[in-house]
Amino acid sequence: MAPTDSECIFCKIVAGEIPCAKVYETESCLAFLDIAPVSGGHALVLPKGHYPTLMDIPAELGGELLQALSRVGKAVMEATGADGLNLMQNNFEAAGQLVHHAHYHLIPRFADDGLRLWPQSPYEDPDEMGRLAVKIADLAK
Repeated sequence: MAPTDSECIFCKIVAGEIPCAKVYETESCLAFLDIAPVSGGHALVLPKGHYPTLMDIPAELGGELLQALSRVGKAVMEATGADGLNLMQNNFEAAGQLVHHAHYHLIPRFADDGLRLWPQSPYEDPDEMGRLAVKIADLAK
């Protein structure tokens, strides 16, 4: 049985205690429209079990989540006539996570919609990238 958190708004939505505009559901996943969308059709896809971050989601849910993201993403694009689609997932408050139940945002995008991605720049120290790559690779084993 998947874990739940009685205080979590998404767990309450999964349990049917709070209504949502459901767009897709499987045994382990739920997708519904965001109540404060970036643009119309902005959907949330989440595991029904309560897993606070991406790092807490069991690997065995990965395939079902990916299938849900793909199916809902295609449907969002077709329904809205979007030119593109952003897939976003925030972990921890410092990264913008507001609900501590892992979830993915599917945001329909349109040419010249005014939304911008965050700024990027190259590493200031040319060796920093290599050092970080080694450290991350070691920790990911």
